[in-house]
Parts: sequence; structure tokens; C-alpha cells
Amino acid sequence: MTGWKGTGAGGTARGRAQGAGGPAAAGTGTHEARDAGHAAPQVEAPGSPRAAGPELGVDAGEEGLVPPHGGRLCRRLVDDPALAAERRAAAQAAGLPRLLLSPRERSDLELLATGALSPLEGFMTAEDYHGCVDAMRLASGLPWSLPVVLSVPPDQVEAVRRAPAVLLVDEGGRPCGLMEVRDVFRRDRQREAVLVFGTTDVAHPGVARLAGESDWCAGGPVVVFERQPTWAREWVLEPAETRRLFARRGWRLVAGFQTRNPLHRAHEYLQKCALEMVDGLLLHPLVGETKADDLPRHVVLESYRVAVRAYYPQERVVLAAFPAAMRYAGPREALFHALIRKNYGCSHFIVGRDHAGVGSYYDPYAAHRIFDRFAPEELGVIPLRFEHAFYCRRCGAMATVKTCPHPPADRLHLSGTRVRAMLRAGELPPPEFTRPEVAELLRDALAAQGA
Repeated sequence: MTGWKGTGAGGTARGRAQGAGGPAAAGTGTHEARDAGHAAPQVEAPGSPRAAGPELGVDAGEEGLVPPHGGRLCRRLVDDPALAAERRAAAQAAGLPRLLLSPRERSDLELLATGALSPLEGFMTAEDYHGCVDAMRLASGLPWSLPVVLSVPPDQVEAVRRAPAVLLVDEGGRPCGLMEVRDVFRRDRQREAVLVFGTTDVAHPGVARLAGESDWCAGGPVVVFERQPTWAREWVLEPAETRRLFARRGWRLVAGFQTRNPLHRAHEYLQKCALEMVDGLLLHPLVGETKADDLPRHVVLESYRVAVRAYYPQERVVLAAFPAAMRYAGPREALFHALIRKNYGCSHFIVGRDHAGVGSYYDPYAAHRIFDRFAPEELGVIPLRFEHAFYCRRCGAMATVKTCPHPPADRLHLSGTRVRAMLRAGELPPPEFTRPEVAELLRDALAAQGA
């Protein structure tokens, strides 16, 4: 085991892994992002999913759409502001223990609020946790591949154990939710690292975050008082909203696409191949916490916005922001992402090469194989497995090894390192690699960062 520097039962109270690519700091302005100290380019409301007019306000039926995981959306948000304020005040007056949420936990609470993590109604109890880590199943038997837990600092364990509930507070100290305490349990974080991430090396960002957490967790259903403030609010749709939107458009078969990276031609190729097979496409770039050297979230979202506007059929694509934190758990996270997109109404999910991978920790196609460990009917979402895509000079088109007979010398290959070097030098990658509009956006973003 390499470099495990976890803090054991006496560990640090909370892990803080917020990097330059993480969510923008507090502010409630929809388009006033700040990332790594630089102003984000404005993401215009026109063209956003909420700018679609009355579609989202229509109480459209969902007949024909895939059901949520477990059969229903488990939404935990108190919608009425007055009632939420009343419940917050009552919880504060009760003198309940307060637990400070890490960025990952705050993102998880946001997903619980909207039902994106259905069938979960809160943070996991020991039974669900161990079933998930050991066998990728909840106590109910439903497939679930990543733990969703609330870490408890060692010096608060006894107070939390005695309390009927705990207040969940954000980094500004504001109570944003309440959790009924149904369980307080101790976990083996090194074992979790091995089973979930396949390593205990703290150079892995997911392991590093885990190493900074406590051994202790508390679990139980939550009530959420307010949504997470984000610069991307105009682009964040709840599962119930995407479902109404898909139903309004008459879609039954919908392919979801997860990404933390700017759009390039290989991903565009996979997305459009999928679009040939389904009614619609949900492009769902992640806008939560990522590792420090990932590109800023607003740049990634903007890359999709400019490309979708110019190169995609508008009536067959929904672009929305996904307010989750990255775990970098490779194949397990691929399955996790697929099940969550099922809650958003997706019947299919695109799985490319090294989905949710980092470095060389995972076999590039392990994310394809993990779906075979479950019966198709218990997953309820169909993986669309794609090989690595590239531009072939002799074919004169995008292709994969399944469709191109030519040797690697005929394929355009640019590493991420090479692309960043070109952009920093003011050069644009060739249009066979990325659309010119996206290349210009990335060049300007890196110049603004002073990279």
C-alpha cells in the first residue's frame, strides 16, 4: 500500500479538497462565477434549459420513460421557503449537534434534495454502506456502486450518537439541512479505498479525500432546507424537470452523457452515434468539485454551450449542468453515473474509454465490463459502450478501431499535455480534434488564468 496517511479514529474533522476546478465560492448570482481567482465568462441565460419557456412548467406525464431507480423519485427538499425557515429555526432552537459538510457532502446533499440519488433518502446507514462497498448493492438488494456517507469528527461521535437528529451546515456555517440519526458506525477507510478505488495510494484524488475524513459516519434520512448556491443554477435541472421536459418532447429513449472535460470531436462522435439510436440526448457536464488540475467548470459548460448551439439538432438535445462532485472511482463511478442518469429519465448511458478514470489506476475498459456483473433488468439502464474514437486521415472521418482498418500512424492523436501546450502558446488544435469555437474558448480561458 502506497502512501496512506489517513488520520484514523483521531482524524481531521473534515476533508477539504477544493481545487481550482471546484465549484465557485458562495455567491448566489446565477452567472457570477469565480474560479481559481479568475472571472468566468458569462453563461447566457438564452439557450439554457430554463430559457425553454413554459415547457418546464407543464405538468407533463412521464408515460414511456424509464422509471427512477427503485421505482420513485425520493425528493428531500422543502419547497416552501416559509416552511423551510420554520423548520430550520425549530432545529436550531432544539440545540442539535451541527455537522460541517465537506464540499463532496454538500454536493451529495444537493443530489439527495432533488431525488437524483434515488432510492437513497439520506446518507447511508451501516447496512447500506457495507452492502455497497462489499457487493455494490444496497440492503434492499438494489445495485448501487459508490458509498454516500456523512463523516463525523471523532470528538462529535458521542454527541451525535445521543441526538435524535443533527443540523447539516455548509462552509459558511448556514444550516442547509437536517438528518435524522438512525445509525452511527465506524468504517475501515483503507478497506473502502481498496474496494472502491482499487488503491490506497493518496496520489489518487479520491483516496486523498477519503484519507482526510474520519473513520466515523452517521446515517439517516435528510430534510433539505435550501438548494446549494451555484453560479450554474440556470443550468441545473432536477430529475423531475428533465423528465417533464423529455415527456413534453415525446422522448422515450434518452441517452445520457457524463463529462468533466471540455467537448472535443471524439466525444461529439460518440454522442451523435448514440443520437442515431435514441429519441434524445442529455448532455450533463459535471459542475461540482473536481481535482485541482481539471479545467474550471464554467469553461467546460461553456464549451458545450457553444458547440451545441452550432453543431447539434436543438430539438433533440438537452444541455444541463450536473451538480455532483467527482470521485474518480473509474468503473464503479461509471455505474453510479448511469444509475443517477436513469433517475433523470435516461434509458441509455454512454460509456467511453476510461470513464471517471484518473492517471493509470484503471483498465481503460473496466467501466464497460462492470455492467456485466448485473442483470440488465435490475439496472434498468442500458450502457452504450464505445471504443476510443479518433480522426483517421485516410478515412477522412472520425472512427474507432471497430470501423477503421488503418494503422495508428494514420490517426490524429493529441495528448492532453500537448493540447494544453498548444493553447498556452496561442495555437489552436486542428479542427479534426476540436471545433474552432471550442478551441478559441479554451485558448482564451488558459490565457486568462495566466497558465
